[in-house]
Amino acid sequence: MTAVLGTRPDQEKPRMKKPGRWSAPPRPVWEEEPSPAGQAGKGLALGLACLAILFPLWIVIVTSLQTKKTIDEAGGLVVIPKGITFVAYQELLGGGQVQRAALVSVGVTVVGTLFSMAVSVLCAYGLSRSGSLGHRWILMTLLATMFFGAGLIPTYLLVQALGLTDTYLALILPSAVSVFNILVLRAFFMNISQELVDSARIDGAGEWRILFRIVMPLSRAVIAVISLFYAVGYWSAWFNASIYLTDQDMMPLQNVMIQLVQKQERPVGLSAQINTGQLSPLAIQMAVMVLALLPVAVLSPFVQKHFKKGMLTGAVKG
Repeated sequence: MTAVLGTRPDQEKPRMKKPGRWSAPPRPVWEEEPSPAGQAGKGLALGLACLAILFPLWIVIVTSLQTKKTIDEAGGLVVIPKGITFVAYQELLGGGQVQRAALVSVGVTVVGTLFSMAVSVLCAYGLSRSGSLGHRWILMTLLATMFFGAGLIPTYLLVQALGLTDTYLALILPSAVSVFNILVLRAFFMNISQELVDSARIDGAGEWRILFRIVMPLSRAVIAVISLFYAVGYWSAWFNASIYLTDQDMMPLQNVMIQLVQKQERPVGLSAQINTGQLSPLAIQMAVMVLALLPVAVLSPFVQKHFKKGMLTGAVKG
């Protein structure tokens, strides 16, 4: 019999179709259907928001790909392109200060992210174990640093006393750990089934094996998101380099970009082309901005799918 007990076949409730990949999820019974005006208003608001974000980016990219003549005719920033030229990028990546600064930024970002993630994961895992030694006092100390800080002068004196000035470690160690990221990792680790950890411990696994074989594989989402946070922070950082470094050859890309935008100085090897009219200073500035934004724009879509599971799950459930 296909009918449910107590009902006739013609009274059976129709089955709900599962939402497809691109279809909207089913609405709750108490939620009203959107009106055409509401749908149009949402679409208009989203369109304006996207336009406000993408239009400045479009101007920066287009201007970096234009010749000096086109930029002079437009009176500055170019909205409608007239041909495409990669002269600015060829000059920037052909050697000199900008290429060296880009390599410095890449190195600091990679090394700093790995170091920060190692410290954060180990600290968060220790704080997530209720039986660890002094975990409550350590947690309270970390929370206190989120509201109270020593200030710039004591921090500079500490870095100077450690002999880190004019070294690349000055770009990593002062901002290596974020308490907020540790708390998010800790909350996610605490949501992992304790029975799973206990069964591994009964089988003879130690804390290191539990961390690397059980906890971290189950926490790929939050680890990916926190890694992106650290990487973007290192890539975009400029303040530490401005106060701890005096050698221009050690400056990262962000500091070189600031010098270009503020017109304090020009990168080594480009002054002659700019002075002779072969390159536009504005095209060089926009090209450096594109180079600085490119890694974040490329990596963000690959980590975007982990944001809901990694951030919201770890923060709300914890």
